Amino acid sequence: MIDSNGALDFEPAARALGMLLRGVTDDQLTCPTPCERWTVGDLLDHVMGLTVAFRIAAEKGPDAAPAGPGEPSVAKLDPQWRSQLPVQLDELVAAWREPAAWTGETAVGGVMLPAEIMGVVALNELVVHGWDLASATGQPYDANDQSVETVYRLVSQQASSDGTPGLFGPSITLPADAPLLDRALGLTGRDPGWKS
Repeated sequence: MIDSNGALDFEPAARALGMLLRGVTDDQLTCPTPCERWTVGDLLDHVMGLTVAFRIAAEKGPDAAPAGPGEPSVAKLDPQWRSQLPVQLDELVAAWREPAAWTGETAVGGVMLPAEIMGVVALNELVVHGWDLASATGQPYDANDQSVETVYRLVSQQASSDGTPGLFGPSITLPADAPLLDRALGLTGRDPGWKS
């Protein structure tokens, strides 16, 4: 959804991801996800880090992960993730609602980009990892149309049959009549029919 300032509103994507957190059981933390070699705990650890990094990027603070995201680990997952992650999602939404968040340049993981592009990258992270979490934990995923359209535009420009190291696996082409979310996921190298 585009807000009154013409910026993207992260709230629908953050809400969809946040609703999934309630359905994650402790025994699922070691279950596989669509992200190769990542467990549910690894994925949650990654989301914990990205919510902070992209909030700081919106605020134009110092890069929280100048050497990149590193390898997540269920052993590193903050034991307070159930209470902490919803707060971090709210803070991320609030940070990107500020008009100044969308101006100038900002950095995440050692990558400097125009803020308007970094905001789209952040939204992509929420939407795609929301789907990853839903798929890994057997929950329905309610991604809103505006967010999916934005993500599709981004990944369709970056996708490659060879993949993009550190970002996407080799793209999977889906039929033109497949749901837009499925096509976006395919462009990131994910199989929309993935099951744990």
